[in-house]
Amino acid sequence: MSFKTLLVALIVLSTAAFAQYSDTPFQVNYAANLNFGDSVVNITNSGARGADLQSGTSASTTGAICANVYTFSPDEQMVSCCSCPVTPNGLVSLSVQRDLISNTLTPAVPTSVVIKLLASVPVGGSCANSAAAPGALTPGLLAWGSNLKAAPGGAYQVTENQFASGTLSAGELNRLTQLCTFINANGSGFGICKACRLGGLGAPRR
Repeated sequence: MSFKTLLVALIVLSTAAFAQYSDTPFQVNYAANLNFGDSVVNITNSGARGADLQSGTSASTTGAICANVYTFSPDEQMVSCCSCPVTPNGLVSLSVQRDLISNTLTPAVPTSVVIKLLASVPVGGSCANSAAAPGALTPGLLAWGSNLKAAPGGAYQVTENQFASGTLSAGELNRLTQLCTFINANGSGFGICKACRLGGLGAPRR
């Protein structure tokens, strides 16, 4: 292999690795086979907005972001939305069964979902109502999701992958925020997913 070929290969690999771990504001993943077991979402903050020597867990902490979470059933219905602060180097998590689909807007509970994350700047040091009315979008979001995949013999295997960076159109942003606004205003408390908990989760199997 020539030096030029090797250099091109290294550049391609480096670009792919950077893209895989890009801390972009809009990221997407899915969870399937939820009737057989749970999946989890683990979220951190790369510190792209900055950080200082003081630490904390609130949205007023320097460099904090709001992780806005939107959960869709396979037929495109938003079943829940919520937001939580994530501080630089912090780690928060959500259980799909217990947090994202345990209080759905409609009575039906999906067995698979699409999960969309949107990172925004806290408004007034708070992430309250941020999923319906996010502040300016910001980098810093990194997230991983576990999933149950069918394995030979009828068993299910737990896998994990990073959320994929997505291209956010103006129409999609409007849809996310308007549907979440409707849930907040008319859902009578249903459709609001539970708050993130500190620390990471591994996916339990039934």
